[in-house]
Amino acid sequence: MDYGNLVVSSSPHIRSEDTVQRIMMDVIIALLPATAASIYFFGFRAMAIVVVSILAAVATEAVIQKIRKKPVTISDGSAVITGLLLALTISPAMPLWMTAVGAVVAIGIGKQVYGGLGSNPFNPALVGRAFLVVTFPVHMTTWINPMDGVSSATPLNLLKMQGIKTGYMPLLLGNVGGSLGETSALLLLIGGIYLLYRGIIDWRIPVSYLGTVAVLTLVLGSDPVFHLLAGGLMLGAFFMATDMVTTPVTKSGRLVFGIGAGLLVVIIRLYGGYPEGVLFSILLMNTFTPIIDRYTRPRIYGEVKTK
Repeated sequence: MDYGNLVVSSSPHIRSEDTVQRIMMDVIIALLPATAASIYFFGFRAMAIVVVSILAAVATEAVIQKIRKKPVTISDGSAVITGLLLALTISPAMPLWMTAVGAVVAIGIGKQVYGGLGSNPFNPALVGRAFLVVTFPVHMTTWINPMDGVSSATPLNLLKMQGIKTGYMPLLLGNVGGSLGETSALLLLIGGIYLLYRGIIDWRIPVSYLGTVAVLTLVLGSDPVFHLLAGGLMLGAFFMATDMVTTPVTKSGRLVFGIGAGLLVVIIRLYGGYPEGVLFSILLMNTFTPIIDRYTRPRIYGEVKTK
């Protein structure tokens, strides 16, 4: 038998032309419209927060990798994404030095302490935001009206504290008080659709996440459209809950993840003391990712189920 054309190589045998740099570039492209909208509504302050957050994240990654005597991989774009996502989750009134501290924590504690890209169990940007919420709660809950630059409440705050519901159009376009990433649910949705088209993210998590929020709020007598458009739900559903590293790898597991995150958002928004729940919903579900993968793992063909 002729074995002359037989090629033996190590796994993996299924390869892709996608690289980390290409994936991160697609995510940046998807976030550019919403980022531009935040700068349009909040001006130079928003631009400064974005730039400082990205620079602090990239610098932190480079310094830690140098200290650990590891290859410096800031060119892969992952630190840029972390810095950008963190910037989009905080208030335009946030002092720049606090923004930088949040980026340092996001990279240092949320990512590098676990070994770097691919090893972190939690979304680094949300780790940074959680740190800022706990450490600087006043600054993290001081919001600005994009129309006149004065302090204002977010739509979710207005609904929870005063029973006032913001109209759909301001939420859709982003002309409301809130974090930089709450500007224009429409542009975030367009960015998410772009990632789906490019095959960067799987539809199961955003659809099950948003679908669960819509169904539960409707059943519980609240306005599902308002809850879909308000707050950071669109940003979380398309850009954070879909993180390849911190979410399940199985198809059914992704549905479980999205449903669980959606359930937590509704519970926190409607019954909790905090008006928003996206941050906590994703971080809490990140903790369940290993067990979700374990119990949704497809059985190998011919494998006998053990008791």
